[in-house]
Amino acid sequence: MTGQLMLLDTASLYFRAYFGVPDSVKAPDGTPVNAVRGLLDFIDRLVKDHRPDELVACMDADWRPAWRVGLIPSYKAHRVAEEHAAGPDEEEVPDTLSPQVPVIEAVLDGLGIARVGVTGYEADDVIGTFTARATGPVDIVTGDRDLYQLVDDARGVRVLYPLKGVGTLQVTDEAWLREKYGVDGRGYADLALLRGDPSDGLPGVPGIGEKTAAKLLAEFGDLAGIMAAVDDPKAKLTPSQRKRLDEARAYVAVAPKVVRVAADVALPEVDVTLPRAPREPETLEALARRWGLGGSLQRLLTTLGS
Repeated sequence: MTGQLMLLDTASLYFRAYFGVPDSVKAPDGTPVNAVRGLLDFIDRLVKDHRPDELVACMDADWRPAWRVGLIPSYKAHRVAEEHAAGPDEEEVPDTLSPQVPVIEAVLDGLGIARVGVTGYEADDVIGTFTARATGPVDIVTGDRDLYQLVDDARGVRVLYPLKGVGTLQVTDEAWLREKYGVDGRGYADLALLRGDPSDGLPGVPGIGEKTAAKLLAEFGDLAGIMAAVDDPKAKLTPSQRKRLDEARAYVAVAPKVVRVAADVALPEVDVTLPRAPREPETLEALARRWGLGGSLQRLLTTLGS
């Protein structure tokens, strides 16, 4: 991975496609395919606008890994539709979206776009590991702010955050992070950990909101520096801040492993080169007929071949 690498947080994007494209977009048999066609349109626009050399659709093999839940039991607990003792819990997903996911996977495979998910890990961890291994610039396309922690100007790593479809993207670099949050990419994980994140079931440190967390990080450098200050009577902490941080030691001890994406996942050997022609044209043609993928697929094929 030495060229321009683009990493897709695939579930984040197909969720956005599902809610952004009317469910009146259907296959010949009446099955909604709005997420499928919307995602293909997203990828077409991304490739057209950014021309990556390499592209990976990163998948959630386990959207709520047991090792994270073991550290913080509330992690994504509110999204669980059904618990499974022998495997990943089932996530609450709209009824008409779930059947579209296997179609998305089959179409990506037919196109020859690398699709990578690793047992026991989230797509974020796959993205984190690809990013750590890349020697060229990296664009991460996601609607999940958690991945801001990977932003690194020195390495050319930025996050493209969709504001409206993928036609309007917020280009997130360190300058943007500092202006918005007062931290760089590395500091964003500590900020998120301290303030908490209800969407992920992370409690945070009670009484420490985003602005206070940013001020503490500016004063003490990082999470370790903040916790060292708790033990230093001369450190500039208010009595309430010192008390709240002291009482949150158990959470602060385990939260970094939960919040920070993994960078050492054992990735499979895959060809991440952006395909110029479909790997399985006959399979793709059958999928296009079966699911009525029409112009969305054809536009992407044209863009890939140009």
